[in-house]
Amino acid sequence: MRATVLLPLVAAASLALAGCDFEDIGGFERYHEDFHYSYPLKSGGRVSVEGFNGSIEISPWDQETVDISGTKSARSAEDAAAIRIDIDHQPDAVTVRAVRPSMRNGNYAVRYAIKVPRRAVYDHLTTSNGAIRVVEGAGPARLRTSNGRIEVDRLRGELHAETSNSAIEVLDNEGGVEAHTSNGHIRVEGLRGALDATTSNSSIHALIGRAGDSVRAHSSNGSIELTLPPGTQCPIRAQTSNSSITLHLPGDINANLSATTSNSSITSDFEMRMRGDISKHHLEGALGSGGPLIDVSTSNGAIRIVR
Repeated sequence: MRATVLLPLVAAASLALAGCDFEDIGGFERYHEDFHYSYPLKSGGRVSVEGFNGSIEISPWDQETVDISGTKSARSAEDAAAIRIDIDHQPDAVTVRAVRPSMRNGNYAVRYAIKVPRRAVYDHLTTSNGAIRVVEGAGPARLRTSNGRIEVDRLRGELHAETSNSAIEVLDNEGGVEAHTSNGHIRVEGLRGALDATTSNSSIHALIGRAGDSVRAHSSNGSIELTLPPGTQCPIRAQTSNSSITLHLPGDINANLSATTSNSSITSDFEMRMRGDISKHHLEGALGSGGPLIDVSTSNGAIRIVR
């Protein structure tokens, strides 16, 4: 292991420019201590990681071993050394947990960089004030942080991702996705499965490769754009308050559409069999031969239904 000390003013500037995942301690020196562990793990084994004030990054490799590297940070070398890294390892499961010193006050941080067997299950990954980034792996996976991004690439299985004050981005997921954040955008592309996405003050963009049981998107003050594939046969709900909604639907869609806006307009590229009261702010009818409900509503934005 190594311990290094950084000069406070220079270090603070350098860490800020580098996008450091833990908060800098103004007026104090920051000490780092590296750690490294390695344990056998069967292909398909479960991995759980818990940290704080730092990022978790996990990538696959072609070995039946979990390789755990990271850095502990604190105001002093003694405080950094006092952070425990507890590891419970079995042939089919590895759990890594960072533990703050119980009798000390201070600003502590732990950052992980972990390699796992290619088909490992990302069971629970939890941190705060830091990003979570994973590549490949399997679900069901539960990822949770605060004040940090979540990035997931090519996961196979169900995904639950939750953060605050930052974005969630999911690419090429084989399985349903639940994505919840506040004050950050959600971007999902190449999804093959159901979607449940919520955010407060930013946008939702989803490109569905194969729809699952349902597609739901809710934002308070951000736009929503959903693109659905041919053959879509599932209920769709999109709701926002102060922005627009755009639905890209396949030409062969069979669905019942209900679209409502309070203070803007609704436009559609599709011929519909209308029913109920039709106005500038409300549109209701059948697309094609009818089918699952597409429910779209906003207060202060336009709604566009496009091919």
